[in-house]
Amino acid sequence: MGALKKEDFPHYTYDDYKQWEDQWELIDGIPYAMSPAPMIKHQQISNKIARILDEELERCKTCHALLPVDWKITEDTIVQPDNLVVCYEPEGAYITKAPVLIFEVLSKATAKKDTTLKYALYEQEGVKYYIMVNPDDEIAKVYELKEGRYIKMLDATDEKATFDLGKCEIEINFAKLWE
Repeated sequence: MGALKKEDFPHYTYDDYKQWEDQWELIDGIPYAMSPAPMIKHQQISNKIARILDEELERCKTCHALLPVDWKITEDTIVQPDNLVVCYEPEGAYITKAPVLIFEVLSKATAKKDTTLKYALYEQEGVKYYIMVNPDDEIAKVYELKEGRYIKMLDATDEKATFDLGKCEIEINFAKLWE
C-alpha cells in the first residue's frame, strides 16, 4: 500500500463549504476544521489586535480592520484569518481581494497550517504583511512581501513597527499584545 496522494481524497468547493456546520477553512479543496475553539489567551490577544487596528485606522478612511471573515480566494480555497485589514469597501458575505495585512494567532490546533500552508498562500496571493503571533512565546513574527517573497522584518516582543498600507500608515506597539 503506497502513500496517500491528494487525489485520493474528495475535492470540495465553496458550494460544499457553505453547507457545513461549525467553522472550517478550505485550501485547495481540502477541508480544515477550525476546532476546538481558540484558548482564552488566543482570544484575548486577538481582541487586543482588533482594538489596536481600530484605533490606528480611525484616521484612515480607506482601510478597515476585520475579524475572521471568509476570504474566498478560489472556488476551492476559503480561509478565515484571525485579524485582517482591507483597503477597500468590502461587500457581500465574503471578501475576494487580498487583505493588505493579516494577523494569525497561533494555537496548537492551527500552528502548522498557519506557518506553512497559509504562509505560502498569503505570499502567493500578495498579502503585503503577514504577522504570526505566538501567545506561548510572546513573539510576533512579522513578514513583509518584497518582490513576491516574504522577508522577515522582525521578531517582535516589545518593539513598535510601522506598516505602510498604501493610502495610510499604522504603527503597532507589540508590547500591548502581551499586557
